[in-house]
Amino acid sequence: MRSFAVSAVVVATLASGGSIWAANSPGGPSQLTQEGNGTNILVVGIDRRTGISATDRNRLHVNGRECNCTDVMMLVHLAENGRRMSVVSIPRDSYVEFAEHAHPRHSGKINGAFAHGGGDLAVRTVEQATGLRIDHYLETGFKGFADTVDRLGGAKVCTDQPLTDLNSGLQLAAGTHQLNGKRALRYVRARHVSPPGDLGRVRRQQRVLVEMMSRLRYGGAFTDPAAAARTARTLLKSVRTDADTGLSDLIGLGWVVGRLNAQQTEFATVPISDFDHRVPQWGSTLLWHKERSAALWAALRADRSIINDSRIQPTKDVPVEFPPSTIRLRVTDPEVAQSLRANGFAVEGPSGQPGAPRPQGPTVITYDPYWARYAPTLAAALPGARLDPVTGHGQVFDVTVGSEAAAVVKVVHDRSGVEGAPTSGDRLRCGTS
Repeated sequence: MRSFAVSAVVVATLASGGSIWAANSPGGPSQLTQEGNGTNILVVGIDRRTGISATDRNRLHVNGRECNCTDVMMLVHLAENGRRMSVVSIPRDSYVEFAEHAHPRHSGKINGAFAHGGGDLAVRTVEQATGLRIDHYLETGFKGFADTVDRLGGAKVCTDQPLTDLNSGLQLAAGTHQLNGKRALRYVRARHVSPPGDLGRVRRQQRVLVEMMSRLRYGGAFTDPAAAARTARTLLKSVRTDADTGLSDLIGLGWVVGRLNAQQTEFATVPISDFDHRVPQWGSTLLWHKERSAALWAALRADRSIINDSRIQPTKDVPVEFPPSTIRLRVTDPEVAQSLRANGFAVEGPSGQPGAPRPQGPTVITYDPYWARYAPTLAAALPGARLDPVTGHGQVFDVTVGSEAAAVVKVVHDRSGVEGAPTSGDRLRCGTS
């Protein structure tokens, strides 16, 4: 049962609590024929407040209305040789067909499968959508998350800008922080910070997972039997396991995961082609990119790495978070203005005289800080440009083309490429790009 070690450690790294059922448990996940080897674990976080005291709801900032649905969903694949772990986040608004259940067959947001049929339907729906056999299922909750983070000594996170989200209660200054369970929960739940929405949120969840895995590894959590036993006992205080898995299993299996370093882990989000697919009764949903998502699941079924696979990766053009057409510009150089216009940017007004001297230095992008979330999209098209936020500047971005200007780079609107392209765990750690 080597795979359950991964389950236990993923529970720890996600700081998750709740229940686990194994694939061989009565009523557990179904079995599919899979072309490759390896082990697959579905990790879900349930948006549920039942059983949480009013005091803990206030402390954890989870007083909102529950949906009794999956708020977080990660598919974890452990390679057969135990030398690679792939984690794929599945956005909760993904529009998929539900597996067969008591209601007539229909499609909906993937997070609703749990509400319609519990963990069993959630598992079978993921199996149907991905073609992957789910070997283990982990169900997490708010309080278990916070408790386990605290028991493991906190979670390290880093940000290059202040983060504030009134909905999750997050208030975080720029820099590196060691968060307790309460603050870590707010960090991984935040959706109204830059980058906004679920894609930015799941990338932050992935970053926390990487940092906590590294903490367990370098902190000696599984370096010897005594350390492994202490770690397992810590986990069992807030993690319930299936009947077939005990302390001895966690200790022995922890050795496998304990050997993985950040370079041996890889993270991605399912590629998305439509971020606002409107469906009656479901509202705005996400459609998976047909070819790229199929390539992603095929790689995992075949027990292959998901990094450096051109069929999974975004287009060769630079992915950006916002459509260029939503960004209004004034540009001082006609040649650069034409290139930006050809790239889809909304260039306004005259753009200077052809061949006129350019000011010395880099290109400067001037904008109002209110529109700061759009600045990286424009900057991606102008390599080496300097950002100059000026309060009260207005909605239009001014591009002053300097003598050091490089050629305009082709960009493409691909939010899942910006925040969810496959990458190795070491690139998600604090202090790396």
